[in-house]
Amino acid sequence: METRNQRGAAVVEFAVVLPLLLVILFGIVEFGLLFYNKQVLTNASREGARAGIAYKSEAEITKIVEDYCRGTQSSSRLIRFDTDVDPVVTVTGVMGSYGDDLTVDVSYDYTFLVPNFFGSGPNLELTARTVMKMESVAGP
Repeated sequence: METRNQRGAAVVEFAVVLPLLLVILFGIVEFGLLFYNKQVLTNASREGARAGIAYKSEAEITKIVEDYCRGTQSSSRLIRFDTDVDPVVTVTGVMGSYGDDLTVDVSYDYTFLVPNFFGSGPNLELTARTVMKMESVAGP
């Protein structure tokens, strides 16, 4: 008689625990994507600064950063869920003299995946900054 009363208990317990498990699962995916995009921006700013210390112009540095974020023709390095908006690149200290700081700032408005399914979700501004010293010899 006791087993008949317990048959639906597992289904009820699963129904109670399932939403919590889904929130944890989607949270792991969401923050994994967020940290991946942050790393792409950090690498892009580093590539731009590395090119800039070899006496590249501001336009060349910006193009290098945007090209890094765009990736190859078949896929973008940045994972985007809304529009294909390029990150904003700010370069200071371009064409300075030996030992001066060159700063490359990259910012991007990240749109979260799960809230975007239900319309407009919140955005988070991801930023990356790289500071390098200008080199002594002008580049090619």
